[in-house]
Amino acid sequence: MKYDGFLARVRERGEYTDQDEAAKVTAAVLEVLAHRITPGEAEDLASQLPGPLQEPLTRDGDRQAEKFGIEEFYRRVAERTGARPRTAQWDASAVLTTVADAVSGGELNQVISQLPSSYAVLFGKPDLSD
Repeated sequence: MKYDGFLARVRERGEYTDQDEAAKVTAAVLEVLAHRITPGEAEDLASQLPGPLQEPLTRDGDRQAEKFGIEEFYRRVAERTGARPRTAQWDASAVLTTVADAVSGGELNQVISQLPSSYAVLFGKPDLSD
């Protein structure tokens, strides 16, 4: 999937006003995700996404994966976007369901396997959640 196509899907799913807003939200969500999964997995995920989307995933490559729940995920996205946590849930879902469409099933399974099952719904995979 090309960068413009990715942002168009995020924009449509998130009902954002323009591509810039979709790009800002996408970068925020990917940056938070990168802190939640291992650096190696973030690199693998980045390799399957369009060039401009790789940077938020690989920026802090020398860090350890942090363990935090889904509410903290929303809080961190909200902090980066200036939104409320409820809005951040919507944002995360718009971005991560698009990620799920853009990467291979094997890669998606590897990412999801590093997260608590409550995250699966954000990728459009509610059948994998508790």
